Amino acid sequence: MDTDAQFSERDRSPAPAQGPEQGSRSARFSGRATSGPEVPADEAEQLGPEARTQRGAQPPELPEGPAVPPGRSARPQEGAPQQRPPRLRRFGSWLAAGASALWHRPVLLLAACVAFVLLLSAFVVQPFLIPSSSMENTLRIGDRVLVNKLAYRFGGEPRRGDVIVFDGTGSFLQREPSENPVTGLIRGAGAALGLAEPAATDYVKRVIGVGGDRVTCCDKRGRIKVNGEPVDEGYLFPGDAPSSDTFDIVVPEGKLWVMGDHRGRSRDSRDHLGEPGGGTVPVDKVIGRADWIAWPVGHWTALDRPRAFDGIPGAAGSRG
Repeated sequence: MDTDAQFSERDRSPAPAQGPEQGSRSARFSGRATSGPEVPADEAEQLGPEARTQRGAQPPELPEGPAVPPGRSARPQEGAPQQRPPRLRRFGSWLAAGASALWHRPVLLLAACVAFVLLLSAFVVQPFLIPSSSMENTLRIGDRVLVNKLAYRFGGEPRRGDVIVFDGTGSFLQREPSENPVTGLIRGAGAALGLAEPAATDYVKRVIGVGGDRVTCCDKRGRIKVNGEPVDEGYLFPGDAPSSDTFDIVVPEGKLWVMGDHRGRSRDSRDHLGEPGGGTVPVDKVIGRADWIAWPVGHWTALDRPRAFDGIPGAAGSRG
């Protein structure tokens, strides 16, 4: 059993001598601890203290390689796997993008065209579908006329012989007929494009007398007279008389006396003589002047003002 004397004697014993292998290993460990390059033991012994200190303070050299330009990341290692979307996913995304482009472009183009036509119809020229035979043979059922909405917009007023489209509410119709809002919206859009019949309140007639004119029927030859002058109406439907009803009226200022060219089938100012307004139409109810027949192609023509009213004198005055 060891005694205290033995332990103290064992501690005082000299450490075993380090061999070459142990010396080089300790040198390597000391080199790693100082973060310097490894120096073999035999070379370290040959170097002086200052050289050993300078050699150990130098940072380790980095391996040489191509410089990476600023703003770019280093290329992935050659052996690293690159993530790519599957071919099916890439094809699906390409197909979806192509379908979206093919779908949206025609829809947007169609919407833009419809919006342009609606704006044009609202403020400049409106296609108007002729719904009845009251203006034959000048206008036939199914004809599309182009109504010039700028004709009376800048100071001009309707003149005798003009073919006009007007809102008959308050003159030909005392109240506007009721209509389903949705149906009315669809019909209004179709009418603005000339694809549907116009509203029941819209009429197309020819102006016979303007404000202050005295219009009478008829002279000894059956002709209508305006301010005492007979009118030779060559535009009437063949075989029609100028009027089967007699009347004598002075058109109030700001009003119009209108009649259809097919007098036997036209409900016009003559049929509303006993109603408020006396069958006359307010000028501010005029939508525009029909200037052209645009459809069908065989009926293409301009609706010129007839020369039958060229010799009509001015109004002599009003008479109650």
